[in-house]
Amino acid sequence: MKKILVPTDFSEHAGYALKVAAQIARKNNCELFILNLLDLPTHMNDAVSSGVNIPEVMLFLKKTNDKLEELAAESYLEGLQVTTSAKIEKAFEGIVTYSKELDIDLIVMGSHGSFGFQEMVIGSNTEKIVRASDVPVLVIKNEVKDFKATNFVFASDFSDEIKKPFQQLVDFATIFDADLNLVMINTPNSFKSTIVAESIMNDFIKDFKINKFALHIYNDTNVENGILNFANKVDADLIGMCTHGRTGFAHFFNGSISEDLVNHAVRPVITFKI
Repeated sequence: MKKILVPTDFSEHAGYALKVAAQIARKNNCELFILNLLDLPTHMNDAVSSGVNIPEVMLFLKKTNDKLEELAAESYLEGLQVTTSAKIEKAFEGIVTYSKELDIDLIVMGSHGSFGFQEMVIGSNTEKIVRASDVPVLVIKNEVKDFKATNFVFASDFSDEIKKPFQQLVDFATIFDADLNLVMINTPNSFKSTIVAESIMNDFIKDFKINKFALHIYNDTNVENGILNFANKVDADLIGMCTHGRTGFAHFFNGSISEDLVNHAVRPVITFKI
């Protein structure tokens, strides 16, 4: 892991994410990229795209770059390699594009979550990035003064489609010398006996070299509650999940457990795209 991207809107939660990213970067000698996206009104965007210099836009950019310079000068970033950038683009699209352009290894984002009608219809930018990003996304909800992933919970059905992103998770866990708590959630609608669940999990992990891990089967009313309750039970530092990255109507009707966790979990959550 060499490059970490931290999108910022200069909010309190974005600050939480940057502080965690700084901790990770310092421990792993990573370069930090701080990005702010100016999502302008349509008529301004059209004008800028046509090469027209609008005074208001130039003023926005200058003020944004000034704030980014102030942010990069924070004491907790001292000694780190930090690159700041302000771009005129929609937040969701800009973050994904910028990540691909720079070959980013990890995106760290802050989120206050969304609930109810807002969650169903609008969703947060963080949720959209989780859905679309090809690289792992670490979501931070609260200030974490000493970020660690020593006690790392990863919940899955341990099917074959998880194997590619699971290797990313193993690599991440190795960086933090984590104890991996691999858990399969049993629900009334998708119940497996202990012997069947253990067989699936053991067959899955035999293809991977994992330093420290334990297998768990946890029963609950639904998968999301099971993950949250199990994480509380073992006092997890971090929750890991894979996401299918559904979009459009497929996402609306099927939803995503990973995105629900991003919205509802208090603990840090990291997602890996299938």
